[in-house]
Amino acid sequence: MSFGALAVVLAAGLCGPILAGASKLRVPLVVGELLAGVVIGHTGLRWVHADEPELKFLGEIGFAVLMLIAGTHLPLRTPGLRAALRSGAAGAVLALALAVPLALLLHRVTSLHATGILLLLLATSSAAIVMPVLADSGVPEAGATLVAMAWVAVADVATVIAIPIVLARGDVAKVVLGTALVLAATVLVYVVARAAMQRGLLDGSERTSLARGWALRLRLGLVTLFTLAWLADEFDTSVLVAGFGLGAVIALLGEPRSFARELIGVGEGFFVPLFFVLLGARLDVRALFSNPAELGLLAALVAGIVVLHVMVALLIRTGWATGLVASAQLGVPAAITSVGLASGALTPGQGAAIVTAAIVSVGVSALGASRLARTPAPPAPDALPLPAAR
Repeated sequence: MSFGALAVVLAAGLCGPILAGASKLRVPLVVGELLAGVVIGHTGLRWVHADEPELKFLGEIGFAVLMLIAGTHLPLRTPGLRAALRSGAAGAVLALALAVPLALLLHRVTSLHATGILLLLLATSSAAIVMPVLADSGVPEAGATLVAMAWVAVADVATVIAIPIVLARGDVAKVVLGTALVLAATVLVYVVARAAMQRGLLDGSERTSLARGWALRLRLGLVTLFTLAWLADEFDTSVLVAGFGLGAVIALLGEPRSFARELIGVGEGFFVPLFFVLLGARLDVRALFSNPAELGLLAALVAGIVVLHVMVALLIRTGWATGLVASAQLGVPAAITSVGLASGALTPGQGAAIVTAAIVSVGVSALGASRLARTPAPPAPDALPLPAAR
């Protein structure tokens, strides 16, 4: 890899803000970054080869930072969320239950014969998309909206944790153990960080850091992230668990403004666009649009995701528009595609279908939020009892 190749990748990443800023439709940054990657990568000009070792490693860092930022969007400190958690968890369980027969059906009728992957793609939701979509649309965080937020958060966490297990190619027991160890280490980080904050152990150093521009919190955060990622690598699990877990810790503790600015700078300014451009460079969009089987997979995923989430929303009595909002996906499809392409579990055409379906789901979510913003928010439903096992 040369500085020229890195410059091309980062220049391509500028297509994200250019497209987002030029459109009144609030196109997410990721759309422009993925499209730019498609143009300069495998499908288009082939200026960049995403499988080069150096670019691949930088992409792994970007993947970990992306999942960290996604974890920070979990609404863990939202007032009233705890009261809505029971109904939200019921929604996540119902989504998983409904996804099982649907995944078995898609396994038979689409080109993707991997029931576990289909199950995660159908049942997941993305807090990193849903929370900003609701905020931008002015939907109040009350009533059924809180239940939807809890549902999205539970589904997001559960599916992220399940990805390395579902995509495991070797010793599944080792992957499960590695995932458990990373989660345990994440809990330890939370306990230590909370104790340090309560006792003010870093207050003096933090004031000095802010005054002198040391970015101390960012340094500690990145050291922690890469330590957790190393632990994940040692046990053949994915760095996505490390990144998402640390992001959840930051969301739970409440991220200081200085740390948020620094994180956004290093993440959104470099590592995250690099990851999405490289992901786009690995996709085969030609195979998607020239192969009826891949187009069928795309259509089936979009229909399955939307129908499933609307059904769950109706069952937990939050309204069909809430189901459209909860359909949004990003982190899990990106993670599945990245890991699946690297391991050979997915073809580039299938990866393109999964990523395109995720992009469509973001548009569906925006439509649902627009509908919610124009209608009075219904009250939060009573917690629903889960069906008894037979």
